[in-house]
Amino acid sequence: MKVATAKKWFWWHKWTSLICTLFLLMWCITGLPLIFHHEIEEWLEPEHHPAVAAGTPKSLDSLLQEGRRNNPDKIPRYIFWDDEVPEKVTFDFAPSMDAEYTKSSYVSFNRFTGAPMPSLNPNGIMTKILRIHADLFLGIGGKLFLGLVGIIFVIAIISGVVLYGSIMKKFDFGMVRKYKSKRLQWLDTHNLIGIITLCWAAVVGLTGIINCLSDVVLALWQRGQLAEMTAPYVHQKPVEGKLASLDSTVAVAQRAAPDMEMRIIAYPGSIFSSKHHYAVFMNGKSPVTSRLLKPALIDAKTAQLTDIRAMPWYVNGLFISQPLHFGDYGGLPLKIIWTLFDLATIIVLITGLYLWIKRRKAARQQWSLIEEKEAIDYAKE
Repeated sequence: MKVATAKKWFWWHKWTSLICTLFLLMWCITGLPLIFHHEIEEWLEPEHHPAVAAGTPKSLDSLLQEGRRNNPDKIPRYIFWDDEVPEKVTFDFAPSMDAEYTKSSYVSFNRFTGAPMPSLNPNGIMTKILRIHADLFLGIGGKLFLGLVGIIFVIAIISGVVLYGSIMKKFDFGMVRKYKSKRLQWLDTHNLIGIITLCWAAVVGLTGIINCLSDVVLALWQRGQLAEMTAPYVHQKPVEGKLASLDSTVAVAQRAAPDMEMRIIAYPGSIFSSKHHYAVFMNGKSPVTSRLLKPALIDAKTAQLTDIRAMPWYVNGLFISQPLHFGDYGGLPLKIIWTLFDLATIIVLITGLYLWIKRRKAARQQWSLIEEKEAIDYAKE
């Protein structure tokens, strides 16, 4: 590689790395507990799951009425089925359809016995850590900003690979020059760990960028597929008064997709539905299809199926990237691997920051020597 070209790549790597270092440290530190968020939540708020014999689930309508008793001033917005606790169903009650999720009250039941179960705390410590990690408590603006930082991180990875490839033409791969200065030892360590974590960092960086675009993806889906599915209702008034039974709505959706499982019901007027429909989201049973949702729109007055379609590719890309970002595909072994790579990345960031500080210090000392020499020469004249 020519010297001029190498300097350009070095400049790109230095400044892109410096710009995103603090944000990457924040991501790595907050990401550690998020990798184990299921285990931590279970430890913070233990749930006991007694064995339940297979049987007919309780009526969703009766569970809804039970949940309303403790939330008379709120309206139901979503219903969730827990993929980790199959017998658990959760109702989201909020002051309005567009209220912040922190204003929601969650009520959970055992869907076979009707017994109350521990519910999600929207203001819990893990939720706050996730908000810091995802948007810095700044909403969509924070997500888009962090997405830009993610792009800069990917540029830092690419420039680092180019520089390391150029260096390794003269040395053995993975070398650490222990007989050289401490700064060179740190540099070699930084380069070696950086190249080891290359694939992981690229995967996490790219999936992180995709996750930061979740609000954009939702808007595209609303204006695209959802608008097409609800086109016959465009000129109709929003549904009012008594809605169709939840049990009949679920039955219609299950007949439309008998090989899929219930995951979410969004009420009419929510951001995941229209003003005329229940949106029933179902997923498959395989490791991959369990991450993909398929929406069925059910007329909220007549409980008739309006449409059911597979999500477009860009939404499925988001669904797949979310668990991959936190290593949530392969159980505990993959989470441990994700943790080791996370810790290794923290070392890369710290060594990179150390090298930059040492380089600046050395440059200042060299400049001071030059100034001192010029002052002496001036005095002699």
